[in-house]
Amino acid sequence: MNKENQEKPSFSKFGKDFQESLCQLILVDRPFADQIMEVFDENFLELNYLRTFIRLIMEYREKYRVHPSYKIMISVLRSSLDEEDAATQRQIREYFAKIFKSDVAGGDYVKSTALDFCRKQRLKEAMIRSVTLLQKSSFDEISKVINDALVLGSDTNFGYDYLKDFEQRFEIKARNPISTGWDEIDDISKQGLGKGELGVVIAPTGAGKSMALVHLGAAALKKGKTVIHYTLELADTVVAGRYDSCLTGVPLDLLMQSKEQIYDEVQEIEGSLIVKEYPTKSASTRTLMNHLEKLKVRGIVPDMIIVDYGDLLRPISSQKEKRNELESIYEEMRGLAQHNECCIWTASQTNRSGLNAEVITMEAISEAFNKCFVADFICTISRTVEDKQNNLGRMFVAKNRNGPDGIVFPLKMDTSRVLIEVAESGGVEQAVVTTTRDQMDVLREKYTKFVKDKNQRKEESK
Repeated sequence: MNKENQEKPSFSKFGKDFQESLCQLILVDRPFADQIMEVFDENFLELNYLRTFIRLIMEYREKYRVHPSYKIMISVLRSSLDEEDAATQRQIREYFAKIFKSDVAGGDYVKSTALDFCRKQRLKEAMIRSVTLLQKSSFDEISKVINDALVLGSDTNFGYDYLKDFEQRFEIKARNPISTGWDEIDDISKQGLGKGELGVVIAPTGAGKSMALVHLGAAALKKGKTVIHYTLELADTVVAGRYDSCLTGVPLDLLMQSKEQIYDEVQEIEGSLIVKEYPTKSASTRTLMNHLEKLKVRGIVPDMIIVDYGDLLRPISSQKEKRNELESIYEEMRGLAQHNECCIWTASQTNRSGLNAEVITMEAISEAFNKCFVADFICTISRTVEDKQNNLGRMFVAKNRNGPDGIVFPLKMDTSRVLIEVAESGGVEQAVVTTTRDQMDVLREKYTKFVKDKNQRKEESK
């Protein structure tokens, strides 16, 4: 064996019997084959007839999307060995005759040793690739490359077996939704956002999307939940001040004079809140993941994560177009929710068409419409100049995987106290909106009276 072949990683040091047992296990043990195929390379096998045998198994799996049985392999070997030389054909047939329906000695040892070897080779490849990334200072991408290599071949969950796992389909699954604090929204979303789900609030600049996120966090705190609020635009103390106002009703401009009152009231809150500030575009989802792991070490496990807001995160890997980067950020956020088994709320900016719209649909979402695809719940907040003067607005439920959508709700929105209320059931005029023209006609007809009534009651109260 020459020096070049010696340098190539292979199972040669484990011997012929080990390699034959490994190939037999790959044929007879489908779950093990699924696991090791993530990191396996047929060139790790020292013997040519074993490489050919495994290649036939892999080609069959890829073509027919099922794992071959002993009987199927008989047919495969009869029809697929013509291109091999006579010696290889003879060795494969002799090997298959030897292993046909026989037991594998030391199967657990062979599995664990082979997996360990293959995973180490993939990790070495990732480390070599990281050297190039290091020259570009792509630290987040390096972390992703290494972590991806670490999880390859490690998954022991081989999937849901339709027949063997029959009973699991009829077990009640705990979604553990967290209330939005708005009864009308909870009613149509099965009591709020559940674990592993992503919610997005869409609004133009100045419409109150950050206020809405604070309201959602405060509603969770009142239920005794642990909330981690990431702010990429405002100072952490500013965000905390908004929570003070939302939880106590003290106006934002009177917080300094009401310190003792606020302290006494927030002591009664059962939940816990961590506000973490990052400069704009300085943090990625990987940064958030690392921070969450540190919190878990301290025993702080999130029930809800708030990212204010997702568009201001830095992508893990740079791409040519901004829209592609935004799409990947939202996909990563949903993955973050699933990994931490909690819900995530974030916000997104509209384009200029949403600035003066009476109702904002997903058409007005800024930059990357595809980021809507991964969200479980999307609502928009729209406020005209007149609405802001009268502390009013509209919420449009644009997407709802757990209930109906296309519904408009009138809002009472006082940003001076971080107060956002969705109209109660008795006073809601709901409209299913299909086109932009429809929504304009419906709104003019249905909400003109609502605004007039509000103004009239306001005058009467004076």
